[in-house]
Amino acid sequence: MVSVSILNGDLAHLAETADAVRQSGAELLHFDVMDGRFVDNISFGLPVLESLNAYTDMPLDVHLMIQNPLHYAERFIRAGADLLSFHIESDSDAAAVIDVIHRNGVRAGIAVSPATPVETVFPYLDLLDPEDFVLIMTVVPGLGGQSFMPETLPKMRALRAELAKRGRSLHIEVDGGINAETGRLCREAGADMLVAGSYLLKAENIADAVKTLTD
Repeated sequence: MVSVSILNGDLAHLAETADAVRQSGAELLHFDVMDGRFVDNISFGLPVLESLNAYTDMPLDVHLMIQNPLHYAERFIRAGADLLSFHIESDSDAAAVIDVIHRNGVRAGIAVSPATPVETVFPYLDLLDPEDFVLIMTVVPGLGGQSFMPETLPKMRALRAELAKRGRSLHIEVDGGINAETGRLCREAGADMLVAGSYLLKAENIADAVKTLTD
């Protein structure tokens, strides 16, 4: 499954970007939310998500890189999130955030930054539904266009092994520096949801680039 990050698109023409993504064969539109506190950057907020949701019928994969996701989760769901991920490193209680997301009928994801051991999410795996996911960041969160960090690959293998041990079939999403080669490495390590931005949106043909992430 491919989720296209609009953070790396032409921000003056988000509607056109959404159209191009919908026609590319990708399954999800990835929407990064940054508050300037959890990460040293500020990106999209609720009004932009509401406008995008009204414009496109693509599922919106919303990634909260914010300090207090519990305070905002329900609002982002009302604004149009179909999938909502938050960081285990945030100030909010992870179990409480998962509960809010599930009560609003949306797929939940727990995100893990590169410096955080993936084992940090293990206590919460049994709170997740089969279509939920763990998002392993393969770059430092906050800025697009970074290079893939290969040291994150063992985290995917460890998580997939833990899920197998528990008899769980959760999804593993990866985000950061994803292209044909790094995407292949991630799939081999157990990931099945790939977030890509620059690689796809700067390609001559987005549909052809999407195929390189799935073939």
